[in-house]
Amino acid sequence: MSEVFDFIGNKDFFPGGSIYPNANDSILFLSPGRHLDVYFPPSKRSRVNAPYVFGGERFEQKQPSIEVLPDECLFEVFRRIYGGKEKSACACVSRRWLRLLSSIRSDEICIKEGPKSLESEESKMMRSMDCTQQAEIANSKGIKPDLEAEDLDIVEDGYLSRCLEGKKATDVRLAAIALGTGGRGGLGKLSIRGSNSSCGVTDFGIKAIAYNCTSLKVLSLWNTPAISDDGLIEIASGCHQLEKLDISHCTAVSDKALLSIAKNCPNLTSLTIESCPNIENGSLEAVGRCCPSLKSVTIKNCSLVGDHGIASLFSKAGNVLAKVRLEALNISDVSLAAIGQYGNALTDLALIGLQNVNERGFWVMGNCKGLSNLRSILVTACQGLTDIGLEAVGKGSPNLKRVCLKKCAFLSDNGLVSFAKVAASLEIIQLDECHRITQSGFFGMTVNSGGKLKALALANCFGIKDLVFGSHFMALCPSLQTLSVRNCPGFGNGSLSMLAKLCPNVMHLELCALGGITDEGLLPLVESAEAGLVKVNLSGCVNLTDKVASAIAKLHGGTLEELNLDGCKCITDVTLLAIAEHCLLLSELDVSKSRITDLGISALADAVQLSLQILSLSGCYLVSNRSLLALEKLGQTLMGLNLQHCHAIRTGALNLLTERLWRCDTLC
Repeated sequence: MSEVFDFIGNKDFFPGGSIYPNANDSILFLSPGRHLDVYFPPSKRSRVNAPYVFGGERFEQKQPSIEVLPDECLFEVFRRIYGGKEKSACACVSRRWLRLLSSIRSDEICIKEGPKSLESEESKMMRSMDCTQQAEIANSKGIKPDLEAEDLDIVEDGYLSRCLEGKKATDVRLAAIALGTGGRGGLGKLSIRGSNSSCGVTDFGIKAIAYNCTSLKVLSLWNTPAISDDGLIEIASGCHQLEKLDISHCTAVSDKALLSIAKNCPNLTSLTIESCPNIENGSLEAVGRCCPSLKSVTIKNCSLVGDHGIASLFSKAGNVLAKVRLEALNISDVSLAAIGQYGNALTDLALIGLQNVNERGFWVMGNCKGLSNLRSILVTACQGLTDIGLEAVGKGSPNLKRVCLKKCAFLSDNGLVSFAKVAASLEIIQLDECHRITQSGFFGMTVNSGGKLKALALANCFGIKDLVFGSHFMALCPSLQTLSVRNCPGFGNGSLSMLAKLCPNVMHLELCALGGITDEGLLPLVESAEAGLVKVNLSGCVNLTDKVASAIAKLHGGTLEELNLDGCKCITDVTLLAIAEHCLLLSELDVSKSRITDLGISALADAVQLSLQILSLSGCYLVSNRSLLALEKLGQTLMGLNLQHCHAIRTGALNLLTERLWRCDTLC
């Protein structure tokens, strides 16, 4: 005992020497310094999950043993995992595991044969079904996928559909989607709109889809500059059932990718290419040659696409192509000639912003007699469309029913009237920013349409001015049911009186932003509508008053369904009283920026037969808190209510009304 009390540290406590062969190990008995994060007392057992290496004054944790394995070994392990749940569980361990699992192709999965097969008969049956059948079986067994609300897959057209936008569009999310849906047949439709600026979608994410979703049918890539040919080539190699491809602003995609799609995806029916500067003519020729089911093609703003590509596409696939849209391309009359020659199956054609196309191109396209099935044509900002070209198109398209002409600066009255005479099947015509069209062409087209014209729309045509016509325009157009005139300053009372005589069966009337029309001009048209007005839009006609609005309610209350008086500042409660008394079927009413008051709202609420679904009172400064009870009563049938800029209604009252009308979408 004396030795114990006499111990001063110069001698060993034990005769055998120190209990630690290495002096550095004695640090476990010392108090931890500031550099240590964990302290393990010597009297207790250390609880660690991985071995530690001690050295100096620090110790570091080693990686778990399985993480030491290289990717090649982990790949061999993962390719022997078939179950969807097992794959998902492994993918949650780390991004490295997720990356490896999503990079395994379906043909690389190792499945043993015989009685010890890793894939049960039930799994095989489930994998052979489509997503709808799988969902029905899963619901019958009470199986619910463990997914977050934002990651739920949507079943659309019989298959799983996902859309990633903005910050959600990342490789990690795309790989997780690929693995999560792979066990249920894989995605059928994928849309990626935009990309995360820091960690956006790259070829890795697209390859994950290609490896795990071999049943992909629809792929849309918008503004994904990091996706290149490599990703789309893998899609072509793995997704042979692809039917629709839409690539927009994909600057790294070139002919190489589109050639691979054409060769490996024979079921392609729809192709859209927009602002892809590396797409050239060769890939379009391959698409026309290798895709016998191609029905729709849209090509926009691709600088390297020219006449050779368009002509080759139509010469190879013209017998199946039904819808074609060509916009902002460097093509000439040669392409239009090819369309007229080979477009036998074409039903819808859109030509937009083709600056190098001349009058001769439209003339040849019409005279080739190859557009026998054309039903609809849209021509916008093509300076080559003249009177001669339009007449030729009308002659060469005997089944043409709908025509839309926008920004055609060289089209005049003569061409429009000649076209109406030769286009025997014409039913709908729209004119927008055709400033050479005057009143003579407008009415000449109406009376020379052969009695089949059903809808006529005129917008932003500044050449229209009220003129006095003779008796040669007295022929009727009884087939016209829809009339729309928007923002044509010269369109006034004289034109309306002519229409009242020519078109007695108008049902849908739209006269917007026409400051020149008054009650005296519109009343004859309202009174002559024998079939009964169903939809009336008079927004922006500032000179109309209660006189014509009340007449519409009284004369057509049994058929009127929609009435828009937005911006008619002379409308008062008199109109609402007429509506409340005579309108039986009215479902949508817009009296924004008018002079209605609480009295008019109360009259609407007291109308027993009225069942409004949409009511807009935006900017009605005379509507106050006194209307809250009436609005609450109307809210029993309302689905939409607009009370924006109603400054006489207090904020607290609006909040209370919104709470009570919880079934109605209310804008305050």
